[in-house]
Amino acid sequence: MNVDGILPFARILLEKAITKGSAAIDATVGNGHDTVFLAKLVGEEGHVFGFDIQEQALTNTTVRLEEHQLSERVTLFGCGHEQAAALIPAEWQSQLKGAVFNLGYLPKGDKSIVTKPDTTIAAVEQIFSMLVSGGIIVLVIYHGHEEGAVEKEKLLSFVENIDQQKAHVLRYEFINQANHPPFIIAIEKR
Repeated sequence: MNVDGILPFARILLEKAITKGSAAIDATVGNGHDTVFLAKLVGEEGHVFGFDIQEQALTNTTVRLEEHQLSERVTLFGCGHEQAAALIPAEWQSQLKGAVFNLGYLPKGDKSIVTKPDTTIAAVEQIFSMLVSGGIIVLVIYHGHEEGAVEKEKLLSFVENIDQQKAHVLRYEFINQANHPPFIIAIEKR
């Protein structure tokens, strides 16, 4: 198993929570792989809301959605995920079953543009408040760069203090890998 072996586990967690007809969020659409995955999970009756601040990410995701004929199931927003509560329509907020964040920078993109802990935490708080019971937020944390290390520490501090009566918080990671392998934080609403 290589370091990318962590991503299938993230998808397993999402598959257990997201059902046909529900809503889901791709908080960092990147190149659109998770957006397509979520669009297939929610089916024709569901909807995915995707966020990214980079035009290239939105373009890449749009192309990928068109290739899979899934564009009708997805709304993309060219802004940060901390705008989720303001932008997702109320009728979908009550059906939100899952969200995924791939933190860090756009693969093959501008490495100076990275996710920030304050906006990520604000987004997690907003999305958690919208989640239905049993819904899940999956954070894939890439911390092998300076900003990623800072984001990791702030996120860990934040999630460790989530009330256990409100959520189960899981950390899934490699323990024998060098070079700061990515890891997952999963927050399941009780």
